[in-house]
Amino acid sequence: MAAPALAKRPCDHPSSSSSSCRDPKRHRPITAPAPPMMEKHDGVAAEAAPSQSQSQPLLPGLPDHLAQLCLAPLPPRLLHAVCRPWRRLLYAPSFPPFPALYALLQDAAHASSFAAYDPIAARWDALPAPPMPSPPPTLCHPSFLSRRLPLQCVAAAGRLVLVAGSTHSLRPALPRPLVFDPATPRWHLGPRVPLAPRRWCAAGPARGRVFVAGGVGAGYDLAVARSAASWDPSASSAAWEAAPPLRDGRFSRDAAEAVCSRGKVCMVSLRGRGAKEGAILDLDGERWEDMPPGMLAGWNGPAAASPDAGDAIFLVDEEYGALNAYDWETDRWRTLAEAEPLKGASEMAAGGGRVCVVADCGKKVVVVDVTTTPKASTTTRRNSTLTSTSTAARMWEVEAPEGRRIVSLHVLPRMTRPDQ
Repeated sequence: MAAPALAKRPCDHPSSSSSSCRDPKRHRPITAPAPPMMEKHDGVAAEAAPSQSQSQPLLPGLPDHLAQLCLAPLPPRLLHAVCRPWRRLLYAPSFPPFPALYALLQDAAHASSFAAYDPIAARWDALPAPPMPSPPPTLCHPSFLSRRLPLQCVAAAGRLVLVAGSTHSLRPALPRPLVFDPATPRWHLGPRVPLAPRRWCAAGPARGRVFVAGGVGAGYDLAVARSAASWDPSASSAAWEAAPPLRDGRFSRDAAEAVCSRGKVCMVSLRGRGAKEGAILDLDGERWEDMPPGMLAGWNGPAAASPDAGDAIFLVDEEYGALNAYDWETDRWRTLAEAEPLKGASEMAAGGGRVCVVADCGKKVVVVDVTTTPKASTTTRRNSTLTSTSTAARMWEVEAPEGRRIVSLHVLPRMTRPDQ
C-alpha cells in the first residue's frame, strides 16, 4: 500500500489536488477523537444511525473479511472519503495502518503534552496523558531560561518510548521508560534502565529496539557515562540487554541522537558546527568504531534514518536549510533539497517516504517527499564537499496545534479509532 502524504497544505510545487489541500476546514485544532456513533460534516457533529453503520457491509455480496483484502491496496485517503464503514475500517486494529506524526508539545506555560497528526483526516488528536512519575520531567528550568531541558523520546517497534528527562532539581526524571502503543492506544511502563536512571544520553531506535548510551545519573558516574543498552518495547516481559561500553564518557554532556543505518548506530556528541566527536556501534560485530570524517564534518543539524528508504541517514543543515542524505560509499552528504523554511530546523523524523522537519521555532513541520531522487550534481561549500540536486523536491507544511510548539517529532502507525 502506497504511503500517504503526511500533510495537506503544500508550500512548494503544488500538485493537481492542491485546491482541496488548502481547505481551511481540514486544518482543525487539537482535539480528542469523535465520540462513538457521531460523524462530523464540515465541522458539525451529526448523529448517525447505529443500525445502518453497523449492518452495512463493506462491499455488497462479500463477507467483511474478504472485503478487507480487496480494500487494503486502496489509498487511505480514498477509503476515508467514500463512506463511514470504510472510514471505520481504516482505523480498525485489523486493518494495515498508515503512518502518522507523533509530537511532544509545549504550551506557553511550559507544560508538556502529546498529540498525533492524522494526515488523512488532517487533524491533531490528543494522546492520553502518560503516567508521569513524581516529580515529573520538565522542559524548562526557571534558572535557565535560554536552555530547554530535553525529554528524550524514541520511536521503535511501532511504539513511542520516553526514555530520559530531567526534573526541576536537574535529576533524572524517568526511572522506567514510558511506552505508548498506538494500537491500544494506552501507555504502560517498561523495565528499569540498567545501572541507574539517566538524562543527557544518546538515544534512538536500532533494528526495532530502543538504544541508549552514556548520560548522567543523579551524579556523574563513569560507569553510567560509558554504559550502553537496548530493549525491545514490543515484548512486555523483555529486559534491557547490555551493549559494548563506550570508550569514554563524552556522550554525557547533552542529549544526542542515535541514528541506525546499515546495522550501525551513529551518533555525535554535539549538534551544530562546534567541535564534536562521533562514534559508531557495529551491531553485528558488537564493537565501537570511529565515525568516518566526512560523516562527522557534515553532521550539522538534526538527523534521522528511515528503514523504508534503504536505511538512509537524513540530516538538515541548520544554517543553510539543506536536507542532506549520507552516502556510505563516498563518505559524502548529498543535498536533496534546500529551502528557506528548513533553516533553523530543530527536530526531524523520517518514515513513509517522507522526511518531516520541525521548523519556525516549533510552529510548523516541513514535510519533504524523498520517494523520488532527482538527478544530482556536485558542489563545494566552504571546506566540505556536498552533492546538490538540480531539481527541487516536493515539500509542504503542517502547522502545530494552536498555542503549542513542537518539541520532538516521530513517525509511527496511526492510532486505532474504532469509533470513526
